[in-house]
Amino acid sequence: MSSSGAIVIVPARMGSTRFPGKALKDDTGLPLVVHVAHAAARAETVSRVVVAAEDQDIIDAVREHGIEGVLTGVHPNGTSRMHEASVLLGLDDQAVVVNVQGDEPEIEPEVIDAGVARLRQDDAPHVATLASPISDLAGFRDPNVVKVVTDTRGRALYFSRAPVPCDRDGDGGVTPSRHVGLYVYTAGFLRTYSSLPETPLERAEKLEQLRVLEHGYSIGVALVESAHPGIDTPEQYAAFVERVRKG
Repeated sequence: MSSSGAIVIVPARMGSTRFPGKALKDDTGLPLVVHVAHAAARAETVSRVVVAAEDQDIIDAVREHGIEGVLTGVHPNGTSRMHEASVLLGLDDQAVVVNVQGDEPEIEPEVIDAGVARLRQDDAPHVATLASPISDLAGFRDPNVVKVVTDTRGRALYFSRAPVPCDRDGDGGVTPSRHVGLYVYTAGFLRTYSSLPETPLERAEKLEQLRVLEHGYSIGVALVESAHPGIDTPEQYAAFVERVRKG
């Protein structure tokens, strides 16, 4: 971690539809959320890592491993939890905050650094996020793989679970992009986001980042080569444990 830089907040919770309690699964010897915090701390642009959770068990677990934790109330999504955590931490409006999801223990430090750099570019988007090229047709069609379409400046036009963009005749030279679910913003914009009402497209797609676009704010997108998988199911966790054991 750098001596001064961005603050990573990892929103975590015990409830999970497909994998309850995954945040504290510890078949590797460390809880999953601790793996996430360790990975985030390796980013050069990061000066502080905090886990934010509504479950005291998570807070106790991360503190046992020397990681800062902040107890929040119950929230409908991770961004809302991030905002409360930023208030509890006393962050000023200009502080750069990175949302690293609590089920991504193999996130590459370079990916975090790319997101922070995108927020700081001259076009000054309100939010920065990441995308990675999709090379397989199955991933392009999978509604669990969120796609992002950008303009010529590298700003998001739309996020969707549908296979977009549609290269109708196959000669557009367009490579579809998978959204990498990491967000970078200032603490001030987190406060702004928390005041915005939910939007129709957000509800339809079940994608909270669409709230930003629907209210007229901008999201800058950095293109990265990212292979890190998130952990959504017990099977994915078992595969992660096997990778850890193999070193």
